[in-house]
Parts: sequence; structure tokens; C-alpha cells
Amino acid sequence: MPRMRDRTTSGPTRSRESDARRIQPGRIPAGLEVRSSPIDHRGLFATVRLPARRKLGELAGERITLREARRRARGRRRIAIVEFEDGTALDATVAGNVFRYVNHSCEPNAYIRRIRGRVEIWTLRSIEPGEEITCDYGETQHDGTLPCRCGSERCRGYL
Repeated sequence: MPRMRDRTTSGPTRSRESDARRIQPGRIPAGLEVRSSPIDHRGLFATVRLPARRKLGELAGERITLREARRRARGRRRIAIVEFEDGTALDATVAGNVFRYVNHSCEPNAYIRRIRGRVEIWTLRSIEPGEEITCDYGETQHDGTLPCRCGSERCRGYL
């Protein structure tokens, strides 16, 4: 997942308990499924047509310090951590949900919106049944060393 900076630090701080109540780990929203991905391991796919500019849901995970996030990320190939400007991060590998399976693409059909300590996934355009949900991770913990496998014509080559 992306190492992105949160530009919206205002708003209430939520505890892990309230995050867990708001986003149910293991619950798959209607119209989505997790299955094998040609991009990387598993991916999140549409089972119905999803309209453009639709919120698909929120990434769940464990709220941790930025220092702990970077410690956990060291040496891992698969990272599901989103960083915030307030010095915290969300680790979706711990108590995460299906949105941790959103893979990177250099030509994404969805985007990640970080707002008030939440990580939302929104569609950029209409997504057809069977199509994998992808986001452009932007800057990541891999610092341009992990080969990109998105397969798009505009692939940048590395994450």
C-alpha cells in the first residue's frame, strides 16, 4: 500500500476500537470479491458494474506510530501500510479488510482518499464486472526498487 502523506489532519482522533466497529474485517461489500490476481498474489475484483466516483469502502487496520510502521515495513515485499501526517499509520495486514487487496496500477480505475485518519477507496471511472480494482500507490516504502507488474501501457516500471 502507499506511503502517502495525509494533508487533512483536522478532525477527531479515533481509537482502534471505534475503527473496528466502523469497518468490519472479513466482511466483503456487495459487488466485490477477492481472488487470484495477475498483478500480485490476490486482488479485489468487481462482480457488478461499479459507477464512476463511487465510494467503495474504507481500509481497516491497526493504528500504529510511524516509527512502528517503518519497522514493520523493512524487508517485506508486501506492505499494506498507509501513513498519515500526524505521525501515525494504518497497518492493514493486522485486522485489515478486503481493501488491503487493492493492487497498484500505473493506470488505476480507483484512488485512495485519506481524510481525518480514514483511508477511503473511490472509483475514478466505471468499473466492469471481472475487472480488478486498482489504485496508483504513488510513493511507497519500496523507493522505486520493486518491479511493477500492472501490465498497463503506461507502466512506470517500478514502485
